[in-house]
Amino acid sequence: MQNAKCKMHMRSRAARLLFGSAVFAFCILTFALPATAQHETASDIEDGGRVFRQSCANCHGPDGNEIPGIDLGRGVFKTAKTDEDLVRIIQKGVPGTPMPATNMSDEQAKRVVAYLRSTAATKTSATAVGDAARGKALFEGKGGCLKCHRANGVGSRIGPDLTRVGQLRRSVELERSLVDPAAEVVPTGRFYRVVTKDGATVTGRLLNIDTFTVQMIDTKEQLRSFTKANLKEHGFIPSPMPSYKATLNTQELADVVSYLVSLKGRAN
Repeated sequence: MQNAKCKMHMRSRAARLLFGSAVFAFCILTFALPATAQHETASDIEDGGRVFRQSCANCHGPDGNEIPGIDLGRGVFKTAKTDEDLVRIIQKGVPGTPMPATNMSDEQAKRVVAYLRSTAATKTSATAVGDAARGKALFEGKGGCLKCHRANGVGSRIGPDLTRVGQLRRSVELERSLVDPAAEVVPTGRFYRVVTKDGATVTGRLLNIDTFTVQMIDTKEQLRSFTKANLKEHGFIPSPMPSYKATLNTQELADVVSYLVSLKGRAN
């Protein structure tokens, strides 16, 4: 009887120790993880992307793959192995290379790193390898893109000029604009509708809006300016950009994206 009680006591003690260890481990994970992930909130990643586009994309490109041997958007680096390495390179540069030192704070640099890590986990859905020459032919032909857009001095001004789009937007963003244009409308692609007091309706791409006036390029490519006091109604309307999800197959979609990525000239 005494042995049985002793065994029960030992089992109870072991159970308490196991439970205590589990609670300790839970606390370690719960309170330690935020310290390592504090720079990876959606807001911080977005801010890191903004800093990257302003300070880094001019040399590295929006996808981070403009420098041979480096593909920041896919986590391919020449020397960096850890996030700390990347922060150091961002702040101090790489001696003997075009990579300069910056005046970024630790917080800013860490947010850029968080952004790069997030882009490495994001891939385009197209599995085919794109061909820019074929993409140009599709852009100008089957896609009918020049009816609204302009590229390298050719096309319409109804939609945004795409001459430098490859320098401004990542390939994954370009693909998303083709298959789901309403998912993200860039500021230069917003469309507006006004109705004058005499009943005339005008729609076009918004250029500027302030307290008193509205400026736009209408569907006839004419620059128009309206005084709000003379309007019966006015407001944003959905973008007329169509989805090419059912129009282009996987290969064609990859080709058009490849062509858009190649557009890094000067807008006309």
